[in-house]
Amino acid sequence: MEGQLKLKNASVLVVGAGGLGSPLLAYLAAAGVGRIGIVDADVVDETNLQRQIIHGRRTVGISKLKSAREFIKNLNPHVHVETYETFFTAENALEIGATYDLLLDGTDNFPTRYLVNDVSYFLGKRNVYASIYRFEGQISVFCDPDGPCYRCLYPEPPPPGLVPSCAEGGVLGVLPGIVGSIQANEALKLLLGIGTPLVGTLLRFDALDLTFKKFELKRDPDCPLCSKHPTITEPIDYVQFCGLGNEEQALTQVKEMTVHELFARRQTGNGSRPIVLDVRNLEELYIARLGEDVHIPLAELDFRIDELLPYKDRDLVISCRSGVRSARAWHTLKSAGFEKIYNLEGGILAWADHIDTSLPKY
Repeated sequence: MEGQLKLKNASVLVVGAGGLGSPLLAYLAAAGVGRIGIVDADVVDETNLQRQIIHGRRTVGISKLKSAREFIKNLNPHVHVETYETFFTAENALEIGATYDLLLDGTDNFPTRYLVNDVSYFLGKRNVYASIYRFEGQISVFCDPDGPCYRCLYPEPPPPGLVPSCAEGGVLGVLPGIVGSIQANEALKLLLGIGTPLVGTLLRFDALDLTFKKFELKRDPDCPLCSKHPTITEPIDYVQFCGLGNEEQALTQVKEMTVHELFARRQTGNGSRPIVLDVRNLEELYIARLGEDVHIPLAELDFRIDELLPYKDRDLVISCRSGVRSARAWHTLKSAGFEKIYNLEGGILAWADHIDTSLPKY
């Protein structure tokens, strides 16, 4: 009874209602955590359903927050659910997180992951962290008074575009369920004050070998956030910090070609036929492709530009999944002196919508 009352009086903020957020929300609600806040600005898509198990076909097309709220209320109507249908940003993160006991990182991108960590530290609240990719997961507890923060492990994020998202790189469907359940377990231990939480420890799970490994983590004396002489003293605009702030601007500054125009020009069979460069990762080619002439992943483009020199005088159309990575590739080639280059507007998703509807979307 004592433990159940602790949970009834506890509150947690879950940032992200997707793959990790699904088991987190399910098990925390089932355990009887009295107040659960959820931050997410996305809608349920059919491609989410193999891993985001609190959503279903009935909720495809509606907000993940509404879908999550319905799931929780059906599971445990005594839980008070607060929803924030917005992006978690430097402007709102402190205010949103201030009234919760724990912050739980259910995100799938580096910018928000760093912001959750920073806000947890500034608010003096622990950050129950997890991340997944393909067949592996990581779990830890950051920002405990006796332990390190996420920046002690990873001081800075990787360059934008270098690491694909779960949608782009893929994830074994059961993986977020396994990792998210462990993450929920850590949250319950902290709320109840029992067991040994993963403070100062990074737990790595490999689904292929079915192995768990623990790595000791120590606070970095030169950490830009939690050291005695920090250089980060307030939440950083997570978009600008990771170099993504000019994403929209970058997309509007590139020369683009529509899928309809590319399709028409590929039918001519003469010298005006454009060369198609696909900058997605190799595993994405096995899902869907539009018949590229050259494949160079974006992360390798800088040191493989020479392979494109034979096409420098031809129209070169750059494609990816949605048009974002190809826009970055456009700027790379523009800086290298290429002039006759185009970004495929909407990427292969637009091709699947308007040209070849048999192509799977991911």
